[in-house]
Amino acid sequence: MGKSKNVIITNRGELDYSRKTLIMGILNLTPDSFSDGGEYNDLKGAVARAVEMEKAGADIIDIGAESSRPYSERICEEVEKKRLLPILDEILKVTKIPISIDTYKSSVARAALKRGASMINDISGLRFDKKMAATAAEFNAPVIIMHIQGKPENMQDDPSYKNLIFEIKEYLWQGIELAIEAGISEEQIVIDPGIGFGKKQIHNLQILNRLESFKELNYPILIGTSRKSLIKFINEDETDNRLFGTAATVSASILKGANIVRVHDVKEIKKVALMSDALKWEGKHEK
Repeated sequence: MGKSKNVIITNRGELDYSRKTLIMGILNLTPDSFSDGGEYNDLKGAVARAVEMEKAGADIIDIGAESSRPYSERICEEVEKKRLLPILDEILKVTKIPISIDTYKSSVARAALKRGASMINDISGLRFDKKMAATAAEFNAPVIIMHIQGKPENMQDDPSYKNLIFEIKEYLWQGIELAIEAGISEEQIVIDPGIGFGKKQIHNLQILNRLESFKELNYPILIGTSRKSLIKFINEDETDNRLFGTAATVSASILKGANIVRVHDVKEIKKVALMSDALKWEGKHEK
């Protein structure tokens, strides 16, 4: 089982990752995200940032209106919609690339997809809300199925694994089955091993080091290391000074098999991806 073509089909065109790593730009509309909380939660600033990321080379923009950082508090769907939808409406008017919605709530996903959003990035791997898979299928929307152990409010309370890679792959495979059973096309499934989501530092490093093993599932792999604490553990940088550490993990991920990288610093990481793709494909990549 798995994809027959190296494309993701969206309502804003195909995303071809056959010879190019796709760049997903992060746009947080939250007051409390770990890195850029409060920077883009007003309409003007968020829209300007979306336009800036598209011009810088983003292939996808991922918009989140609820923080999923460790120990963050959950918000109700109405608050999430209030933060998200007015800004989404304006971003859709001024961008052409696919817009992903970072949510695990089917009602939020439905409202966003009705307005023209392209895909759903679900940190729970379609688990927290049993209606999510069917909602995505109804709108013919791609889904990013991520692994998480626990929930954001407790996921870093001493996470443990007997067999890290096997357990993550099993969780992802079960999410893939949920998606396919709901009617989501195989060309619209992306997997994400969930760096930092119920993982200790050693777990994050092992995932990146063994990323090729996830290629056995035969779906495009998304990796999100941007500005995360695994970088601080190594070089002690605070969140606004983790570009070089992010660049190192992005390049390593691409060479190990990642197809999409989710990042804050689109302009800089785009150059990292181009160089990494040239190494990966020996110059036969696409810009």
